Amino acid sequence: MKFPYAINDFGTLIQDGYFYQDRTDRLPLVEDAGRQLIFIRPRRFGKSLLLSMLEHYYDVNRADQFETLFGHLAIGRNPTPLHNQYFIMKWDFSLVKAQGDLKDIEMALYQHVNTAIRACAARYGWDGIEITPHDAVNSLFSLLIRVRQEGRPLYLLIDEYDNFANEVLMTGRRQAFYESLLYGEGVLKNLFKGVKGAVGQGIDRVFITGVSPVVLSDMTSGYNVGEDIYLDRRFNDLCGFTEAETAALLERLAADGGSWSPAEALDLMRTFYNGYCFSPDSHERVYNPTLSLYFLKALQTEGHYPRDMLDENLAMDRGKLRYIAELPHGEEVLAQALNGEEGILIPRLAKRFGVADVLTAVKDEPFMASLLYYFGILTLTGIGILGKSILNIPNLVARSLYVERLREMWLPTY
Repeated sequence: MKFPYAINDFGTLIQDGYFYQDRTDRLPLVEDAGRQLIFIRPRRFGKSLLLSMLEHYYDVNRADQFETLFGHLAIGRNPTPLHNQYFIMKWDFSLVKAQGDLKDIEMALYQHVNTAIRACAARYGWDGIEITPHDAVNSLFSLLIRVRQEGRPLYLLIDEYDNFANEVLMTGRRQAFYESLLYGEGVLKNLFKGVKGAVGQGIDRVFITGVSPVVLSDMTSGYNVGEDIYLDRRFNDLCGFTEAETAALLERLAADGGSWSPAEALDLMRTFYNGYCFSPDSHERVYNPTLSLYFLKALQTEGHYPRDMLDENLAMDRGKLRYIAELPHGEEVLAQALNGEEGILIPRLAKRFGVADVLTAVKDEPFMASLLYYFGILTLTGIGILGKSILNIPNLVARSLYVERLREMWLPTY
């Protein structure tokens, strides 16, 4: 068994024989959920692989690969009529630089989108697409003229839609700089207004992934047609591994020999990695797939548990805790989360909220707790009195990040 740690290309994963936890049975549900969907999960939770799977399933250019890629999976046995029926274009905003002044960021964003438009045109052999360096929305509509001529719709996939905007927010420039990107005629808001206007003009479906809904709220008037599915019970484990799936993997590994016990290993993984619940209507916990694969690969290659249970690829979450701690009452929220098992009680998870809400939030409001939930360092653990949501730290890895941050604040010297 080959574990696909850090591999997020679906075609490579399947064709090279890596392990894949089948989620293709959810494709009919995704299609039925709507045409413009927004799906939010913490970092390194498999969102890019999900988008890659959608790309391979719907791309008209991959119709001859359908049996190879999907024949052994759930959807291959019962495909939907939409498979291989779309032109595909993908934007990945994690590749957009957040450094420099506003003009630099605007040009970086437009350059990325224009590059994606060129790549889409080249993939399908289209010439004559007009690329406007200072206005990627104009470039998009030039591409869509050709899409309509071809008589087949386009599926737009947007990965980490909020990445560079959140980077801007957390670099110390704070509210004014961020607002100029998203308010009024801000570049990001203008781009999503273009996407909204393009639906029905060549774009038929849009699937957007991100980490938090802060940007969604701030660009609401620019893109107010997306349907949120990230709290939907049906998609609670769309990304990640369930405990039953994790236990089955450990049993398969143990069959190859080793001095460890599957039951003990599962208990260890449950302590360090388990605890995520993304839907108020679901009781099933989900394991972070990156951490799980990190653990399983160590078991397979070294024959013992990893010496460091925190995969350093997830250590970037320290920056998010630092950001929260510096907000008004943020330090109190972190301390409250660590203090006992009763957790943080909030009226409800905030589905969309703006940066102004976060920056001015007071300690009895749900904004910061909700933000920590979306970052994956708090999770739903139950429903309390009057239907309030109970949030707790999901596992020991996340708890160590809290302790580390508060120690730095309270004990800055030795």
